[in-house]
Parts: sequence; C-alpha cells; structure tokens
Amino acid sequence: MTRLLVSLTCVAALLLAPVSAHAAAGGNVGATSAYLRANHRLVQVVASKIPTIEGRLRKVLAGVRRECPKAAAASPQNPQSTQLSNEVIGALVMSIVELDRPAGRAFVRVVAPLRWSNGGLTRTIRSYVGKVRTLLALPQPNLCADVRGWATSGFTALTQTTVSFSPAFMAAWVSAGEQPPALARYESAADRALAARTRKLEQRIADLEAREVETWGAIMNTLELWP
Repeated sequence: MTRLLVSLTCVAALLLAPVSAHAAAGGNVGATSAYLRANHRLVQVVASKIPTIEGRLRKVLAGVRRECPKAAAASPQNPQSTQLSNEVIGALVMSIVELDRPAGRAFVRVVAPLRWSNGGLTRTIRSYVGKVRTLLALPQPNLCADVRGWATSGFTALTQTTVSFSPAFMAAWVSAGEQPPALARYESAADRALAARTRKLEQRIADLEAREVETWGAIMNTLELWP
C-alpha cells in the first residue's frame, strides 16, 4: 500500500508539474520548426510590403526637405553629429517598424518561449527576440525637432530625445529575418525547404536596405549633417 501511494504521488507530481517550453515545443526539432515558421511569416510580411515601405521612406525624406532643410548647416562633425546620424537611420527604420508592428508582436509571442538544449542557440534567439521587442517599443523620433534643438544650443547639446533614442535604437537595430547556423542540425527536410524560401525573401529585404542607403544620404545632405 505504501509503495502504491508513493507511486501515485510521483505520477501526480509529474502530471501537475509545469511543462517546460523546450518540452512543450517538442524538443529541439519542434522548437526549430516553430521558429522557422514564425521567422518566415515575419519576413514574408515585410517582403510583401516593400513597395509600401519604399513609399514611406520617400515620405521621410520629403518631410525633411519640406520642414527642416539645412537645419544643421555649419554644424561640426563630432560624436553628437554621429548620434543624430544614427537617429536619421532610426527614423527610416522606425517608419518600417510602425508598418509591421503587428507582425513583429506575433513573432515575439511565438518565439520568446522557445528553448533548445544548445544553450548558445537559445541565447542567440533570445538576443534577437529582445532586439525585435525593443524596436517595437521605440517611438518614431521627431528628426526635424531634434536637429533644430541641437542647432539652438549652438551645436553643443543634443535633445533628451536624441540622447535616449539613438543608443537604444543602435543597440537593437536588426533586420527582419534571422536564421542562426546552429538551427540547421535540427531541421527536417520540410524545415530546410522553408528556410531556403525564407532566405530568398531575406535577400529581398537586404537589397531594399542597400538601396535605401541613398535615402539616408539624401536626408543627411538636406540637413547638412555630417556623421
């Protein structure tokens, strides 16, 4: 009777114990499959909106040309100008994040609980998710107001917005789509096919980012701001 009670107690404890995210996801293979599907959905959403994204980035440039041309005229090139240059990048990126915020939140919800027995892989994914989460929480900076604020100080003091936004943005700045090499060992044939399709979409996003370096340069020239 004592042995039976002990056995029943052990079984009950196992049934009632919380299931780890790693086990709930089906181990390494299940976590990998879940991650690759979530990553694909995020990348697919962003890639599908590339024409809309390009239009939004043109609007950022048009706004600067209309509202604050030459706002940094005669400004020095120093660490403060670099922070404002980073804010220009942030203004462009955040206009994209704003467009895809729901997809980003869905990605974080799915991926944040995932775990692998490979601690390094788990940390890599956690780091990426943390950066996406930070980007989702950042506000769109008021670029013209911040450059004007710097100019008003005689180019000696950045606005508090720039001081808080630029470092946070640069620490979290990532592109949509992340496939750590360590995932490959846990991929099924279907996962590998999905990963390959996702990489093609990721390349389209990378090509967009490369093209938009010109937009960043045009904004910098309009402001007469030097990185």
